[in-house]
This record gives sequence, C-alpha cells and structure tokens, in this order.
Amino acid sequence: VTGAEEPPQFRYVEEFVRYQLGKSLGGARGMVESALPFIAFTIAWVIGRELYPAIGAAVGIALVLAVIRLLQRQSIKYVAQAVIPTAIAVLVATRTGRAQDVFLPGILYNGALAVLSIASVIIRKPLVGFIIGAAVGDPTGWAKDRGLVTMTSKLTLVLAVPYVTRFAIQMPLFLAGHVVLLGVAKVVLGWPLLIGALTVMGVMLSKGKTPMEGSSL
Repeated sequence: VTGAEEPPQFRYVEEFVRYQLGKSLGGARGMVESALPFIAFTIAWVIGRELYPAIGAAVGIALVLAVIRLLQRQSIKYVAQAVIPTAIAVLVATRTGRAQDVFLPGILYNGALAVLSIASVIIRKPLVGFIIGAAVGDPTGWAKDRGLVTMTSKLTLVLAVPYVTRFAIQMPLFLAGHVVLLGVAKVVLGWPLLIGALTVMGVMLSKGKTPMEGSSL
C-alpha cells in the first residue's frame, strides 16, 4: 500500500467526534501508565515513610514504562502522561521536603482544567473541540460547525466532572497532609473516573445524529 491513509468520511457530528476522541486518547494502557508511578509512590511511602525512596519508586516505574514503549518501537506520547507529571511532582516534593507535595501539581492541574473546561463552554469554545481539532491538524476549523460546537460543549461538561471531583476531594486531603489517602484518591479518582466519563460520552455519541455542516473538518 502506498500513500497516506485516507481519512474516513462522516455524515454525522457524533461519528466524527467518536472517531477523533478514539485517536486522541491513550486507551486503557495509557491510563494505567499514568497511574502506576503514583501507585508505586504510595506503596513505598506506606512501607518506609521516607520521601526519597518513595520518589525513587515513582521515578523508576515511570522510566521503565518509557523504556518498554521504546523497546516495542511505540510512541512515548502516552507514557509521557506518566513521566512528565511524575518529574514535575518530584521536583516540587524535593524542594519542599513534604511527601504530600508530590500530589500538589496534579491537584492544581485538575483545578485549572475544571475552570478552563467550564469557561470554554461559557464562551462557546469548548475544550473537547480543541482536542479534536488538534487531532486533525486544524485547531479551530471545528468552531465553524454549529453542530460540532453544541456537541463538544456537552462532552466538555461531562469531561469536567472528573476534574472538579478530583480537585474537590484531593485539595482538603492535601491541606490536612493525608499522604496515604491522597495516594488512594489519586488512583480511585484517576483512570476509573475518566473511564466513567468516557462511557457517558460514548453513550451520548452513540445516540445522536447531528448532520455535519460541511466544515473543513
């Protein structure tokens, strides 16, 4: 086979969004990879109650995940979901010396995404629309299609639920210094909550049939 693969044609907005979200997300493996370093940190902390060995466990797991991807000749795009946040968390914790600070960047990140998601819907530039636009190499073309704007607004609000929930639960635990509970919350509210949101989004996309309006996408 020669030449680039032709993108499929879509009659309905829901078909297009479902296809592009499937390309953009890392799937089950990507979500597990993003959780493993923090699972390792929490287990090491529970065992030894020492900050640096726990950090070492998290960094070690993140590097192993990256090496496995490289050995399999796969993109490290999705494993970066684990490596980059882990590196940022380690930098913060080593500077403050407090174990709970490993979780602070993630908490602030979810808080920022919660605000950004809701604000983007209010101004009719929903965040999910930009995710889809980035996947097709046209970050703003989707905004010309009213059907896409409406659908991605609904999807963005669903996607905002995990962000709001994580911030609302984890911030009080952080302020109280509950390291173990933060670790548990990080895992429980991580990919399982995201899977729940994606399931709801999948149901929404499976039912609707909003015609495409002939935008550039």
